[in-house]
Amino acid sequence: MNWASLYTSQRTGESEKKNYRYDPMRNDFQRDYDRIIFSSAFRRLQNKTQVFPLPGAIFVHNRLTHSLEVASVGRSLGKAVGEQIAAKYKDEGDDFREFYRHELASVIASACLAHDIGNPPFGHSGEDAIRTFFRGLEGDTKTIIHDALSENQRSDFERFEGNSNALRVLTHSFNEPEPGGYRLTYSTLASLVKYPSASIEGFNKISGLIATKKAGFFESELNTYRHIAMALHIPPKKGFEHVFARHPFVYLTEAADDICYRVIDLEDAHRLHLIQLNTFMDMFLPFFDQEAGYSSRSYLEKKLANINDDNQKVQYIRARWIGLMIDKLAKTFMALEEVLLNGTLEKDLLSCLSKDDHKLIERINDFSVKHIYNYRAVVEIEIAGYNVIGGLLKEFVHAVLHPDESKSRKIIKLVSSQFPILHDGKNVYHDLQSVVDFIAGMTDLYAIDLYRKITGITIPEIR
Repeated sequence: MNWASLYTSQRTGESEKKNYRYDPMRNDFQRDYDRIIFSSAFRRLQNKTQVFPLPGAIFVHNRLTHSLEVASVGRSLGKAVGEQIAAKYKDEGDDFREFYRHELASVIASACLAHDIGNPPFGHSGEDAIRTFFRGLEGDTKTIIHDALSENQRSDFERFEGNSNALRVLTHSFNEPEPGGYRLTYSTLASLVKYPSASIEGFNKISGLIATKKAGFFESELNTYRHIAMALHIPPKKGFEHVFARHPFVYLTEAADDICYRVIDLEDAHRLHLIQLNTFMDMFLPFFDQEAGYSSRSYLEKKLANINDDNQKVQYIRARWIGLMIDKLAKTFMALEEVLLNGTLEKDLLSCLSKDDHKLIERINDFSVKHIYNYRAVVEIEIAGYNVIGGLLKEFVHAVLHPDESKSRKIIKLVSSQFPILHDGKNVYHDLQSVVDFIAGMTDLYAIDLYRKITGITIPEIR
């Protein structure tokens, strides 16, 4: 791979390849950002759980606020890296320099904005609930699905992944005649796919490849990603059928997400009084021990002494830590340029920081798992997610597989026309995807409300 071939303004659904063109008013990648932020799928993220249950008297982060903050950090990372690439390769031409100086930031911001758009309700437990349902099939339901679907198609459900679903949400046309979905640029989409692997070859940590840590596209979007990879000269991985090298920009999208959730989850925990200020400070101030001047720990502690409110102190530390991480990771990215372009960097950027910084990151990880992600209310919402999503899948999957039953006909009427059910017995994979599309796109509250109504827990009212 090389920097000159890794970007294009070509979009999904376009019949002809367009040449890159610099637009000083509103570039193609800013259009990507606008298309995402005005979409209903993005808007629904405001009622999807990030970590802590929603809603509450104290406003913690949801998927939407998290995505906006990740996009902000991603824009800064893209700008920092883009300036360095443009300065290093001065002879590559005006379009090259304009893209890296001015537009890479928009690409990374757009990818960051959409990175959670495929996540189902109830956080990561929603993904697990979908996987658990399809792995635990029994009786004629299991027989019908196993007879009708290929192994890779079954893996799309048994190894359901929000990252794969994000690419589907953004590129699939669903019930619309125009192809290409949101019609985003290949550059933005490639920067979004963290694990460029088919489901059946993903979730394979033994391979040693970061691409197969999870999965990045369903069989239904395989050809879409192939076109993206071909246009951007992303090479396939040897020894695999549907696994590709990561696009270098993905590391920036991933780093922005990694930065945000590590500090934001602890900030929310502080606001909810789950941890004390001293604990938060003890997690993040050591990163500044070796810094000098305005970034030194002594300078930060002087500034903190002049802030009265504990929440403001946390916000100040959070802002300074994010700034420090952006600077360090941009430098790390450029230092790893060769392996990035070779497609052989098999770990995330945070793991490439200095040994001391990596130890501090691991300390945050361990603390978060023990004291935040296993906090009682967090576990309760995860269990609720299993029951609600599992219950919805049970009803809708049965209805799809047995469309002639009277109850099934009524259940299917509840599925939005955006997700057509064909009922012909020949497109079971398509119909199951429509059901999962419908359920994965729900907000937490809508999923709970529909589950209560169809199970009789709540009797619907005519309004």
